Amino acid sequence: MKFALKSFAAALCSLAVSTAVFASGYPERTVTVIVPFTPGGSSDITARTIAQKLSEKLGQTFLVENKAGANGAIGATYVAKAKPDGYTLFVGSIGVFAINPVLYKDLSYDTRRDFDLLSVAVRTPNALVANPKFPANTVAELIDYLKKNPNKVSFASSGTGSSDHLTAALFWQKTGTTGIHVPYKGGSAAHTDIIGGSADLSFQNLGSITNHVRGGKMKLLAVTSDKRDPTFPNVPTMAEAGVAGLEVFSWQAVVAPKGLPKDVFDKLQPAVVAAIKDPAVVKRFNEIGFEVVGNSSAEFATFLNEELARWKGVVDTGGIKQSD
Repeated sequence: MKFALKSFAAALCSLAVSTAVFASGYPERTVTVIVPFTPGGSSDITARTIAQKLSEKLGQTFLVENKAGANGAIGATYVAKAKPDGYTLFVGSIGVFAINPVLYKDLSYDTRRDFDLLSVAVRTPNALVANPKFPANTVAELIDYLKKNPNKVSFASSGTGSSDHLTAALFWQKTGTTGIHVPYKGGSAAHTDIIGGSADLSFQNLGSITNHVRGGKMKLLAVTSDKRDPTFPNVPTMAEAGVAGLEVFSWQAVVAPKGLPKDVFDKLQPAVVAAIKDPAVVKRFNEIGFEVVGNSSAEFATFLNEELARWKGVVDTGGIKQSD
């Protein structure tokens, strides 16, 4: 009997050691990074930049896969139901993490319940952009034009409930104007129609439209930060342009399905932060208008709670519905 017990104990010890060795070898195969929007938008840019650096740091391929639809809910739900083994990650936006939960009553995922929070990667103000041929060249001219043309000017967004949608709604409330909200399945699709003239204006993430503005494909009227952005120092903030109370930062974050093994989490979370704060990555993000955050999991959790409360107030005050 003693021999059998010793053999059993030895087997358990061996299993524990082999499990530890397996976990410490993470990642041993390709890691899929889900983006819940179409290619080209802020979440996609963030994911691809971080994934490339993670591949270098951890020695395995981090492959970005786009699963767009329902303002990010399709991709988020997919990840929420994925195996929590570290081989499925998720890069999403403020809309996915902090607005969908307070806007949609039948949401199929819960931000705080279904994800292990790894880090907020970057933040960027929204930017009020227009088709180059749109008649208004300043915020004051735009407000005047909107008042003379109520419910005739289209405002594109990356989806119902996105930060660009709610920023436009706040803009109308603050200025006493109206417009037509046109939701798309991601920022890049909205960009295409703004450039082509099918849509008039949009509050897009500054980082995602920087190259379009520099290339003359869009014109930039204002930013929603509390101070001018160094990328476009001659462009006013919304407050400077005469619209107070419209400070909005969009942000992108990295999470995993809830329940990562501790040793995988302990290896992955600092690796994600290290990738975000890598000098080459910081330079890349800054060049396109992103401010690097790279916070801890605990800091992310505190911030998320604050954002959920903030945007619930905005939705409730504005009476905004998921069909708007």
